[in-house]
Amino acid sequence: MILKIFLYGMLIAIPAIFLEIGFFAATAKIPVSGAVINILNIFIGVALIEEVLKYFVVREKVLRDPELDEPIDLMLYMIIAALGFASVENILVLFLPAKQLLISEASFITAFRFIGATFLHALASGTIGYSLAKYFFTAKVKFLIFGFSAAILLHGAFNFLIIMIDERIIGKTSGFLLIVGILASLALFVHISFRKLEKLPSVSKITTN
Repeated sequence: MILKIFLYGMLIAIPAIFLEIGFFAATAKIPVSGAVINILNIFIGVALIEEVLKYFVVREKVLRDPELDEPIDLMLYMIIAALGFASVENILVLFLPAKQLLISEASFITAFRFIGATFLHALASGTIGYSLAKYFFTAKVKFLIFGFSAAILLHGAFNFLIIMIDERIIGKTSGFLLIVGILASLALFVHISFRKLEKLPSVSKITTN
């Protein structure tokens, strides 16, 4: 099951590429400033699309499985799907750079992608996994809204900072510290969430109904 979800996480990265390209093409036709278009692309065209697709993997392949009976499993499978997704994303970024980079710049961006972006995907999806578990135990939509909102906003903020660093709008040190702050905040939340879900009782079956 773990391997299957990891592979589906990898596969879902393919439609993500086409959806993002389509979104970028659509926003390019909107008569607004470039700054607004960049924000739309970062937070909706990338962060929202990717988080929803990772959730789609778990919804279709895990939530319908009769063996799902532990609340914490939702966090674990969301993280596994995210790691599969991140593995493909990292490979594409490494071998298909958007522009020619100096060796030092390439090394810096590669390190961010293989370390920072991988943690980001895992932690953002873990946040959504926690909100899913809370939703199924409480039927309160506010948990879903919080989980997706937090994951998308922090995912977008991470990508925004990467672009700011790449365009030399902010320094590498400042950008690195801000990114570490985002990842540390997510990591702390996911750690606490794991502890909370461990205390919840098992159920015979968790369904989407």
